Amino acid sequence: MKLRAGVVGLGKQALEDHIPGLHASDSAELVAVCDEDREIVREQQYQHRVQGYTDFREMFKTEALDLVVVCVPHHVGREVIETAAEHKVHVLKEKPFATTMQEARDLAEICERADVQLMVTLQRRFNPIYTSFTQLADQIGTPFVVDAQYTLHISDPSDGWRGRNAEAGGGCIIDMGYHLIDMVLWYFGLPDRVLADVSASARPDREYDAEDTALVHFAYDSGLYGSLLLSRFIGPKTEQIRLVGSKGMVHLERGRIRRLGNDGEVIESLSREQAWPSAAACQIDYFRRVIDGQRPNVSGPRENLAHMSFIAACYESARSHAHINPKELL
Repeated sequence: MKLRAGVVGLGKQALEDHIPGLHASDSAELVAVCDEDREIVREQQYQHRVQGYTDFREMFKTEALDLVVVCVPHHVGREVIETAAEHKVHVLKEKPFATTMQEARDLAEICERADVQLMVTLQRRFNPIYTSFTQLADQIGTPFVVDAQYTLHISDPSDGWRGRNAEAGGGCIIDMGYHLIDMVLWYFGLPDRVLADVSASARPDREYDAEDTALVHFAYDSGLYGSLLLSRFIGPKTEQIRLVGSKGMVHLERGRIRRLGNDGEVIESLSREQAWPSAAACQIDYFRRVIDGQRPNVSGPRENLAHMSFIAACYESARSHAHINPKELL
């Protein structure tokens, strides 16, 4: 029997990924949509033949939901998760998990007390290109440096709630950077030191305080060190991680991973062309197995406390101009 699912927040992510993913899933079916924009709700409820709401509290009260996909502005996330927990509804949450370390701790406790599963949407963990990284990394000797970047171009970083720290919790680090941070923690664990510089000056003619660009250095006591370049102003869209070892390199890009010699010659390569919306459907089907107790929750509240401590360390470092140990913030 399929899980009855609702979607709160009908922005691009919901319309292009999660709703098509629900329709493609064998595990869940869309029964309700919610957004504060009445026109979007009307359009989506007729298109998908589901119930529509402009108040998520009303949706939870009226619908017998098993699962909710939460795609709201960052500062609204806590209230939706709390309401879902009250109604014993499991939550698939668009990143980030929370806006602050304290909020993350609070939400982890709320989910545990209510005995509901929450999984943060980190689609790369369900993509074989990304899961191949560790296997190839084992073949490059002793790794010593990581070079990673995730950049894209938004012409006006001040536009909407994402330009305001008070609502977004930060800029490119906590938002788009969440995916790259997840990969760093997945592959290498939580670093021992973080040093970050951020700027909100790509458009001097605009008013905003959420960083548009960040350069984050991180290091481990083992000797491995690296950097992340994150930007929502530097085009074209680029996502890559390069790990350099004593006997070669692993270069991961969206849709392709390669193992190279230290001279840059390709030794082996793996690429994937996936049919849309397979990643979103795969994530929903996996979450169903988590709810049923058949799979571990690889991106649950407790796991995401590490992500939030890395992010908090970045912002504290940018303020203090000093190295911060994210493990001390856990």
